Amino acid sequence: MKKLLTNIKKEFDNRTRLGIMSILMVNEWADFKTLKEMLELSDGNLASHLKTLEAKEYIMVRKEFVGKKPQTSYKSTDHGRKAFNDHLNALEELIRKSK
Repeated sequence: MKKLLTNIKKEFDNRTRLGIMSILMVNEWADFKTLKEMLELSDGNLASHLKTLEAKEYIMVRKEFVGKKPQTSYKSTDHGRKAFNDHLNALEELIRKSK
């Protein structure tokens, strides 16, 4: 059981970060505006959660100009995808063993 709990990542305990990673797992890239609208968050709230995921190297950031407007997009890293899948698998296993 202890080994199972090591795969449950604290960074994904928060529903916002869980939502961000869920979106990034099924989309190659997602821009800030899309994440903000899908998750119904303020700029500051979203930015702080993105910073947490970036610090753990679970996501990567791309900044570019689209026309004359800056656009920031995010993508899950291989490390982030593995950590998120491990987290989900650990939760599923924990549920199965709890029945």
